[in-house]
This record gives sequence, C-alpha cells and structure tokens, in this order.
Amino acid sequence: MARKVFVAATGQNSGKTTTSLSLMYMARKKYGRVGFIKPLGPKPSISRSGMVADKDAVLMAEVFGLEDDLPLMSPLVLHPGDTQKLLEGELSGAEMERKMFDAIDELDRKNDFLIIEGAGHTGVGSVLGFSNARVARIAQAPVVMVTGGGIGNVVDSAYMNLALFEKDQAEVRAVLVNKIIPEKREKTLRYLELAFAKEAFKVVGGFNYQPILANPTLRRISQVLDVPLHGNQESAGQIIHHVQIGSAATQRVTELLKESSLVTVTSSRDELLVTLANIYNLPEYRHLLAGLVIPGVAKISAITQKILDNSGIPYLRTTRTTADVFNTITDDVSKLNAMDTQKIDLIMELADKRFEFDALDSLLG
Repeated sequence: MARKVFVAATGQNSGKTTTSLSLMYMARKKYGRVGFIKPLGPKPSISRSGMVADKDAVLMAEVFGLEDDLPLMSPLVLHPGDTQKLLEGELSGAEMERKMFDAIDELDRKNDFLIIEGAGHTGVGSVLGFSNARVARIAQAPVVMVTGGGIGNVVDSAYMNLALFEKDQAEVRAVLVNKIIPEKREKTLRYLELAFAKEAFKVVGGFNYQPILANPTLRRISQVLDVPLHGNQESAGQIIHHVQIGSAATQRVTELLKESSLVTVTSSRDELLVTLANIYNLPEYRHLLAGLVIPGVAKISAITQKILDNSGIPYLRTTRTTADVFNTITDDVSKLNAMDTQKIDLIMELADKRFEFDALDSLLG
C-alpha cells in the first residue's frame, strides 16, 4: 500500500501542476516506486503513443517515463457532451466511479507513494457526483490544498474550499502557498500561520512567484493562435519573456528589443521584417530576438518571404489583427507540456532549493 496525497487547488492557476511535478520529482528521491493519477480528466490530450488521456496525466507520464501506466493514470476522461449524457442516463455514473477507484486501488498496490491530482477547484466534478472532496475521502488520501499568493486571498479561498472538504469528511492536512512575493515570503507565511492558527492543518511554503513559469513558449503561442511555427523548430521550447508590438520605425524597434522578445510585425512592413530576419543570426541579437508573429491579411512579398525562410527565424503567420494577437497572447496563462524542458528543468531546480517535501511528507502519515 502506498502513502497517498490528494493534491487539490483553491482555483485555477494556483500552481497545482507545478506542485504535482515537484512532488513526483522529490518523492522519487525517497521512495522506490512513485505513481500519479488524475482520476477525473476534464481536459483531453493525446500522448506520444496516441492515447487519449488527461493533459496532466500525459505530462507526468512523459516527463517521468510512466507511459505504461498511462491508462491507469487517466482512467476517466471527459469529452464534450459527457456531462449531459450522464444526467440523461446515457452514461453510467456507477461505471465511471468503478473505473476511477479501480485505477486508484491498482496504483495504490503497485507504488510506495501515490499522488492523486484533483481537477480544478474543490467542487469540480460535483455535477457528476465526483467532487474533489468526495474522491479524496473515498480514496482515503489526506489533502494538500494548493493556493496562490497573498494573505487575504489565500485565507478567503482556502476557507471557501475547506467547507466542501469538511462536508465530505475529507481531511485537509496542509495548505501549500505558491506564488509568494520573494521579499515578503517570511512575513506572508507568518501571517498565514496566525490566520489558520486554530485549524488542524499546517501552512507550508511553496514556490516564490516566478514570472518565467507563467511566460509562454513559442510552441504554446503556436497552439494558442492555432497556426504552425515556421523557421527554427529547435526554438519551439524557448520561453518568451516579452511580447512587443513592432509599430515604431525599424531602427527604434531594434533598439527596444529586450531579452527573449517575440515581436509582432504586420505583413505589410517589409523593411522591418527583413531587418529582424537578418539580425536574428547576429550573436548580439540572438538572445534578444526569439521570433516573430506576422498578422494581417496583406500577402508578404516574395523577396521578404524568401529572406524570412532563409534566415531561419521562428515566425507565426496569422490573418488576425495585431491587437487580437497581442491580447490573445497576453491573456493566456501558459500551461506545461512535456516538451517544455526549460520550464520543467527550472521547476526541478527550484524544488531542490525551495520545495518542503519532508515537511509535507511528515504530515501524510
């Protein structure tokens, strides 16, 4: 039987996936066999082997070499319309429940440590009868509730989610606080300990706020804009630190370049496109210029297109407007996949320095 932990979250973008990656990475240093399961998968993805599974299960399987267990790691994947089919009696809730808990039981038997990751906030899955709280209670897994940063926001969101865990009699052992402002870390954790002083669970410090983890890669932007990435494919995993609109004069645009910039240049600006394509291969600019997004309905001239292709500069071509492209990219919160090796390596490096695995592990016994 495995030592189990149910990883819950108070809401979206709190760092639950980062937490699960860190738990897996750190637990494998201590335990011989470490497993992962996402019992309810609301976001289907396709693995390298062609299997449809939840995106977080695919990520964990591919990063940690657990592809053979992927059918168990994602036993129930929701597709559009499944909720309605269940409510109308076309799908069996009992059969769904059997799939989830049979998989949990099998992974429990074959591992020494098992990470069970919830879906969304605590109430997600309630319409199906499988809220995070109910799954944690049936699985008999103590809960680590992952929150974002701050003090008031953490307390408010934690108590709102805690109510459902208490209703379903699932035991919350820790609140793990992510996205802490580095210079306020000690103060933040001290005040949260005071705010939760009467509770049975402990406050555990998670990751400091790391903008780089929220920044997208070229691959992610290609997915968000739904257009292919042209040029240097080896740069697909490069993290974009700045998104700049190339509306100024050519010389000024080059002067404004910052570390790992993605520049949006309309398709009619031949001079600027040619200049950026040419400086991409200059050593002094390579770290500044990550690539281009070229919006607009005007066709790129033949000579400019040839220069772009010959330079190897990564670029994305779309007929959207510049404003739409910029807003779409900046509104997106980057999600991890197994090919984002720069981010994953950084998460593991930070876990070695900051993640309090032993403190969490001691709360699970």
